[in-house]
Amino acid sequence: MNVSQHPNLRLRFRAPDTRLAGTIRYSIGRCIYGALLVARNSDGICAIFIGDGYEALHEQLVDAFPPLQYALIQSDLDSDLLKVSEFVRDPECKVVLDISIGGTNFQQRVWKMLTEIPAGQTRSYAQVAQQIGVPGAVRAVASACAANVLAIAIPCHRVVRSDGAISGYRWGPERKRDILRSESILSANAKNSNLIPA
Repeated sequence: MNVSQHPNLRLRFRAPDTRLAGTIRYSIGRCIYGALLVARNSDGICAIFIGDGYEALHEQLVDAFPPLQYALIQSDLDSDLLKVSEFVRDPECKVVLDISIGGTNFQQRVWKMLTEIPAGQTRSYAQVAQQIGVPGAVRAVASACAANVLAIAIPCHRVVRSDGAISGYRWGPERKRDILRSESILSANAKNSNLIPA
């Protein structure tokens, strides 16, 4: 399993075509962007979904991992839920999330690159394709973003169209706009707090 360490994330990339096994345990709560579902398996957090209602979140989980069994285990996963909620509120917080994610080699390259985009900044799909060394793969980059099952942690919301316009987002374009606005404010506040008075 390929492991990539970031300040707030420990990403464990499963080999392509390796499916999760066993029961996925999950917990549901709230975050600043709505309802929040956090799911994990033995390797770490494998899904983070945000939405408008708990039933819709469960449906997202079943759609993402259709052949598996699921167990709603609230108390045991409260720690994960709190960590993710804090991370969603402030991606620069001190929380470290253990993430388990599977996808093709191309998807993994895209997702890893997305985690390197600082909060408060965006990249176009074309820029992401350029940065991973496949400049002609703009549509494939968009598809990789759409396949992401780890909202905020894999920050596909930081990818926009070349003209800067908000494009599609698995959890809704309005939510994407809200997340980007919030991150921009947090980033500006952090920069201002680091200014040394003359």
